[in-house]
Amino acid sequence: MKVLIDICHPAHFHFFKHPISELKARGHEVILTSRGKDCATVLIEDAGLEHYCLGDEHSGGVFGMARELVVRDVQLARFVRQQRPEVLAAVGGVFVAHAGRLTGTPSVVFYDTELARMQNALTYPFANCVAVPDCYFASVPKTRTVRYSGFHELSYLHPDRFVPDREIAERSGLDSKRQNSLVRVVSWTANHDVGQSGWSQATLSAVVQHLAQLGHVMVSSEVQLPNEIEQYRYQGNPGDMHHVLAFCSACVGESATVASEAAMLGVPALYVSDARRGYIDALDDRYGLVIRVPGSSSSAQILDAIDRMLTLPLDSRKRRHQAMLVEMCNVSKFAADLIVSSAKLRWRAP
Repeated sequence: MKVLIDICHPAHFHFFKHPISELKARGHEVILTSRGKDCATVLIEDAGLEHYCLGDEHSGGVFGMARELVVRDVQLARFVRQQRPEVLAAVGGVFVAHAGRLTGTPSVVFYDTELARMQNALTYPFANCVAVPDCYFASVPKTRTVRYSGFHELSYLHPDRFVPDREIAERSGLDSKRQNSLVRVVSWTANHDVGQSGWSQATLSAVVQHLAQLGHVMVSSEVQLPNEIEQYRYQGNPGDMHHVLAFCSACVGESATVASEAAMLGVPALYVSDARRGYIDALDDRYGLVIRVPGSSSSAQILDAIDRMLTLPLDSRKRRHQAMLVEMCNVSKFAADLIVSSAKLRWRAP
């Protein structure tokens, strides 16, 4: 069987890299299309995989999103007609859902971000199958949705799939002699970021300087940093970031994905944002692996939350982390199984 997977974001590649291997091991052919977003194409190429880049991320704003949607829909539909895959798959999936309907090809969409209302409204009505975690709380198609016990990040960070390597981490910037912290700053240009904004430069500077007093700080940023913070920018290989994160004592930032990645690795995470997500709620309320702080919080409130997070007992954190892993399914195998079974689907109304 021929499968087409569309990679539009670095996190999408991470989610699919093990399902890709699983599908190939079963004898299926996998074709990758890609989008120039951050280091997405770099990660694909570093993994030695062939891909077909159909364009770069939009320039920003509603007009830029709309233009990219139309152009990339046409490009992907044309590519699907040329390659004739039997099923399409993606995270988020607006492009594969549309291309699938235009070409009559079944599509399966994996997603976990409830606040992407515009994207979901453009995607879910057209997808043959929508797969969401149990903790997902937004509206989904009644007859075309599959729920599973898991988090996206477990597809690539479950202990059965990923073993952190300290040597790799140190080559990419981890300080072996001091406590390490990772700060994540996002660009707020994704479709689910419309109407959202990030930290002020003053808040970012306060967070970084506070953590720098405690040890070594690395700032992973999608945007230009203030001059006084630029020296802390993460300079390592993008593909090694998870090795670095695994040996950090704390992760602080605006990214829900990176906060969840830290939780999967048992690293204390502070998520500072007003943007709510079901998986962050679960990781906080059910497992105590992520601490949520409102984005409107003052610098002093965020620094106080960081100090409280760093005092969490290690043995208690390990127990909670293990309890979470026990309750989760094999996400990468689930994804591969669902992709294969979705090839037989035909679109049905909600």
